[in-house]
Amino acid sequence: MVGTGHRQRTVWLFDLDNTLHDASSASFPGLHERMTAYIVEHVGLSADEANALRRTYWLRYGATLLGLLRDHGVRPAHFLHHTHILPGLEQRVRGHAHDLHALARLPGRKLLLTNAPADYTARVVGVLGIGHLFDGVVSIEDMHMFGHLRPKPDARMLRALVARLRVPAARCVLVEDTLEHQKAARRVGMRTVWMQRWARAALASGAPLASHGLTRKPAYVDRRIRALRTLLRQR
Repeated sequence: MVGTGHRQRTVWLFDLDNTLHDASSASFPGLHERMTAYIVEHVGLSADEANALRRTYWLRYGATLLGLLRDHGVRPAHFLHHTHILPGLEQRVRGHAHDLHALARLPGRKLLLTNAPADYTARVVGVLGIGHLFDGVVSIEDMHMFGHLRPKPDARMLRALVARLRVPAARCVLVEDTLEHQKAARRVGMRTVWMQRWARAALASGAPLASHGLTRKPAYVDRRIRALRTLLRQR
């Protein structure tokens, strides 16, 4: 989890998938297949119905798991384990060298804030070789509040995170590919950066974010970037 202190520095909150690596190629096809298969087995739908439900829940709640938890009583740990096994993931993970170099040079505190489970996150971060650059990791297992799972885009979780960090929300910057998560971050007073390096690959894979388009910058987004080196300027 996260620590405290260093109150005068910017706190960068980095998403992982499709922000720091090309998840649309490395992991999302396998995740979508395994989530659909999980719904078929544990909810009792056909493959087509399960695939549609997976996408519907992602769009409605920001995470497929939340819909399954609320409507079907799925156990989060069971779902996360069985959907994130992903054999051969390490051979498919691909970051961008310039982005990772810029990440190392970016001043301030840096945290990973991801709706992915801890084991998956550790595998991806290990391949990218960036674990030493972060002051902490907040994975989906860390996003429980009062017995309920509250992953992004839950504003209550984001407010609790800011309180634990003991910094003003305005000093936190969420760097993220998913607009719904940025909208929630803005509601709690954070600054927002829309990372689009991997957006076209996500569109090609049929990811739900395709519905947002790529050219329109919503009012709750402060900056739209395609390379992390852009963050080194005009902080």
